[in-house]
Order: sequence, then C-alpha cells, then structure tokens
Amino acid sequence: MAIAAGSTTRLWTLVAKEFWRKTRRRLRGGPIHRWRYSGRTPERVLIAPPDLRLADRQIALEIYYGRYPLSGHLVETGGKSPFQIAVANPGWQKALHGFRWLRHMRAAGTELAAANARALVSDWITIHGSNISGVAWEPGTTAKRVIAWLQHSSVVLQGAEFPFYRAFLKSLAMQIRYLRAMAREMPDGKDRLRARIALAFAALSL
Repeated sequence: MAIAAGSTTRLWTLVAKEFWRKTRRRLRGGPIHRWRYSGRTPERVLIAPPDLRLADRQIALEIYYGRYPLSGHLVETGGKSPFQIAVANPGWQKALHGFRWLRHMRAAGTELAAANARALVSDWITIHGSNISGVAWEPGTTAKRVIAWLQHSSVVLQGAEFPFYRAFLKSLAMQIRYLRAMAREMPDGKDRLRARIALAFAALSL
C-alpha cells in the first residue's frame, strides 16, 4: 500500500512538472513576453555554416511556379504565398516553416532563385515574424529555420536592398533570442539538440 502511494505521488509530481514546463513555454511565447526577444540587431552574417545535404535545382523551379513538394506532400499555392494558405498536413507545415528547402535555391545558383528565396523570407517575416504562435514558432521548427537562414544567408541576401537586409537580421536575432529562452524548457531529444546546434551556429555566424 505504501509502495503504491509512493508511486502515485511520484506520478503526480512528474505530471505537475510537465504541466508547469508547458505552461512556461506558452507564456514565453505570449504577447506579454515578446519584449524579451527585442534587442541588438547584428550588422551582418559573418560566416554561413555549410549545408551538406543533397539539393535539387529542379525543386527550386517547382517552388518558383508555386508547387511545394515538402515532407512527401505536394501543395500548389495558385499564385498565393505559401504562408497565407491553410494546409491540413502538419508535416508539410513544419517543413515549410523550417526553410530547409532554401538549399534548392542555392543549388539553382541563379538570380531568379535568389530573388524568390528573398521574397519568401520576406513573406514569412511580414506574416509570422511578430506573431509568436502556432507551428511557425514551435521551438523545433524555429531551430530548423535559424539554421537554414544562417546556412543560406548568402542566397537570401544576394542583391538585397538595405531595408530587407536589416529586416532579415532583425528577425533572425529575435528568433535566436526566443530559441535561447525556449531551449531551457525543451525536453531531451532531437529538437533540443537541434536548438543547441542553432544557437552554436548563431554564436559563430553573427
């Protein structure tokens, strides 16, 4: 009986800790905490970490024409920004907001691909950059995006005018500060490791 009572107590302690951890994460992502993520904007990206994954320039062309083959799911946007449409596939949404597909723009190596990458990043900043909620700001997805933006900053910033250049760096810095705060509450696993990698890349690159 005493053993059962002890097990129940430990179980409720673990449940309470997990509830409190998730509550703190939600609060840190809420509007009253957004001011915590404001701060200094870096002047430039000093180093772009390498991306060793395979890339396909044909996918860059597909994306240019509004077809997004992400996470095994194809979505056609019909001329709209992909960040403005509702897609019920969670894997596709995470892949979209993770921006790992920027490597295909880099592989294309054209001014058109660079301009398209810049336009899509600009769309994300406008639509989701200050709205810290939803799949776009899940810590694991944010970590992927920070890594991708750093790795492919040379493509995104190719030919960029000063207002976009500053907006890109400002948004990147905000995401890094957010990720640094959230990483403390992330459970052990791939997402937490990826967050640590993103923060290490940021420390080297900015």
